[in-house]
Amino acid sequence: MGVKAKKTMKKRLKKASHQHSLSLRKDQAPDFLPLEGGPGRKIPVQKPVEPIEDKATVLYLGRIPHGFYEKEMEGFFSQFGKIKRLRIARNKKTGKSKHFGFIEFESPEVAKIVADCMHNQLLFEHLLQVHLIPTEHVHPKLWRGFNYRYKPVNWVQLERDRQDKEKSLKEHKKFLEKIRMRDLKRQKKIAAAGIDYECPEFVGGDQPAAKKIKV
Repeated sequence: MGVKAKKTMKKRLKKASHQHSLSLRKDQAPDFLPLEGGPGRKIPVQKPVEPIEDKATVLYLGRIPHGFYEKEMEGFFSQFGKIKRLRIARNKKTGKSKHFGFIEFESPEVAKIVADCMHNQLLFEHLLQVHLIPTEHVHPKLWRGFNYRYKPVNWVQLERDRQDKEKSLKEHKKFLEKIRMRDLKRQKKIAAAGIDYECPEFVGGDQPAAKKIKV
């Protein structure tokens, strides 16, 4: 084979290889050539990241109006779906509502619908605040004692019992001494005001009534 024939053959092979590379599909062609040399490589196809399914079922309720308590909340929100549990934050001493609480539904879809529908809704002249709490942000002790119903303290009865309790002789003397000191302080104020007034003497025994003495 002569030199001219060899050149012609090389041109034909080069043209054929070029046409073949063009005919390759794009997904088979290499995306880059490594710097260290070697065959071309393709960039690995990344699978689309699927959105994380929101499974939050706990809602925060803010600006809860007076009178809208556990029983009323359960009756109102049960129209959306089944309620798993709910609680209103209350003062430990008085039991009064702190006007915020939490409610948990069995279905995440229902919880999301409630958050979308009831947020900023006017309820007894209050704009109700409803927010969905992500599962990872729910405190582990949130539902501790959620089913406890506060019983109001009868402060009148407690004070009555304190006043009517049986006093020992020592307690009775201390009680009389308090009265005498208060009476003396009042007499000094009257004298300092320049009023000529003779206060009646304090009348009281050093011993309480027989039924009040502890044996």
